[in-house]
Amino acid sequence: MRRSSTFARQVLLVRVGRRDGDLRAGTDVALVKRRYADPRYGRYAEVEAVVPVSPAPAPAPVADEPAAMSIPLLPGERTVARRMKFAVVNACTLASLLLGMLAIFLAMQGEVRVAALCLIACVAFDGLDGALARKLGVVSPFGAQMDSLADMCSFGLAAPVVVYASLAGSVPPAAAAVACALVAACAAIRLARFNVSPRDGRFFCGVPTTMAAAVLALTVAIGLPVSGLVLVGGVALLAFAMVSSFPYAKLARLVTLPAWVWLAPVLGALVDIRLTFALVVVGYLLSGPVLWLRQRRAV
Repeated sequence: MRRSSTFARQVLLVRVGRRDGDLRAGTDVALVKRRYADPRYGRYAEVEAVVPVSPAPAPAPVADEPAAMSIPLLPGERTVARRMKFAVVNACTLASLLLGMLAIFLAMQGEVRVAALCLIACVAFDGLDGALARKLGVVSPFGAQMDSLADMCSFGLAAPVVVYASLAGSVPPAAAAVACALVAACAAIRLARFNVSPRDGRFFCGVPTTMAAAVLALTVAIGLPVSGLVLVGGVALLAFAMVSSFPYAKLARLVTLPAWVWLAPVLGALVDIRLTFALVVVGYLLSGPVLWLRQRRAV
């Protein structure tokens, strides 16, 4: 009786310990069975016992990595005709990029006028690729990103290099370098902001890089009869206008202006193209602050 009561007490202690002993210890436990000899019954009695387990977590199963998927450059139906249209549009973008590099090479050799004409051709191809993409129905995120990279090369790097080469000898090199560096930095900021900003069909937020490059290229090509320091100040002002928050009208809105507004610069160009160009550029730059003041008053 004493031995059997001892055996019952062991079983009771084990089962109680299994319920709350592990909570006091704060560790995981595992149940194992031990066999104790009981000579009265000529067999072995199985008793559950508590054994501590290592707290180290078991290694988690490694999930299979998803297979890499290539993103199509041209979304939608990928027929031969659409691929050819897509190639034509991107060829225009590459032409703008290569013409920008050619402008840099020509400026390094002193051919600043020819380099400025290459920049004007860059502006033409930059406007052509977007118009063709919309007309042919091959607008894609890839094309938008490629256009921004080409614009940075042609308008953010080539244009300042051409302007710097044209200012050589007329202004201190440090002043020309600072003004041209501002154009490159502001062009990068302007393009990055344009990529992440919501589109406004009526106005640009700041002077677009394409228009700024066109102004710089035409300034070099026609040779404005002003001093070098005035040109440096104008280049710096144009750079800050690119990153400003002033609204500037898009070309589609300018086309809707009355005919006499377009007739005035045409007649002025026949009299003095340089003076007319300078007045048009100054008028466009001042239109941004004027529109901004009108919008604030309307609010």
